[in-house]
Amino acid sequence: QVQLVESGGGLVQPGGSLRLSCAASGNIFAINAMAWYRQAPGKQRELVAGYTRGGRTNYSDSVKGRFTFSTDNAKNTVYLQMNSLKPEDTAVYYCNADLLTNLGRSDYWGQGTQVTVSS
Repeated sequence: QVQLVESGGGLVQPGGSLRLSCAASGNIFAINAMAWYRQAPGKQRELVAGYTRGGRTNYSDSVKGRFTFSTDNAKNTVYLQMNSLKPEDTAVYYCNADLLTNLGRSDYWGQGTQVTVSS
């Protein structure tokens, strides 16, 4: 069974930093794409940062220069380093992956991790 397990959320003051992790496990043959999304209360889920295999990493305009997306391919893990956090970054952050497994190609979501930026 394929799982995406996120960690690293929490409460941080404005200007602070957090690092999110997302580890994919299971019978994974290939990772086509992975990304971080977020959803604030009353708002739609939005793309924060992500990459496609063979492509480049993309960031939403609201996080460019503050967030950094990185990968550890050996561990099937992606990270989101979040610096200079703002109250408007408060949201549940979700990991998303486009994976090829023994069941075929499919889209997977993690359970979400809460990030709260507040003084």
